[in-house]
Amino acid sequence: MLSSILRLVFFIILWFLVGIFLIPRFLKWAHKFMSDEILLITAVGLCFLMVAVSELVGFSSALGAFVMGSILSETIEGERIEHVTLHIKDLFGAIFFVSVGMMVNPSILVQYWWQILVITIVVILLKSLSSGVGMLLAGNNLKDSVCAGVCFGQIGEFSFIIATVGMSFGVIDDFLYPIIVSVSIITTFLTPYMIKGGEPLFHWIE
Repeated sequence: MLSSILRLVFFIILWFLVGIFLIPRFLKWAHKFMSDEILLITAVGLCFLMVAVSELVGFSSALGAFVMGSILSETIEGERIEHVTLHIKDLFGAIFFVSVGMMVNPSILVQYWWQILVITIVVILLKSLSSGVGMLLAGNNLKDSVCAGVCFGQIGEFSFIIATVGMSFGVIDDFLYPIIVSVSIITTFLTPYMIKGGEPLFHWIE
């Protein structure tokens, strides 16, 4: 436990130092030298570098990529990096969702159908309720709170990252991953219908 805490502290400090001091200063200094092609290579290279560091200290590659993405988005070149990496994002986004779909084993859906059903219901109810209540506590009116709440009744691809980290540490079983993917697909599919039903739900509550 102490080793894990020390590694986590090291990673957080590294994230802070790199994100606040090193990369923003480097990009500001190199701004006039960087064409779009060089900026693209630099941004992707930095992401792979953080992935390597993340795996070196015992965390998942997805966490490293997420950290570097959050760092780059706050730099002076954030919007430009977003523009030059757009096509790469679209390419890998397509590969990502195809690979996620291939992880859904129909036999697991049949075998664990009630777990998937229970988790789906819990996600939809609790996320919608907590988001709606949060909007109300923030001072918004009931209609906006209800409509916003139903928009958040799903889990997205970040849940895959959390599940991957859980599997890498051995705190969840392998069979849970396709269940989480299945819940994500089902809740994402249901979201447009929930959004459509937001206003009728508001009138019913009112």
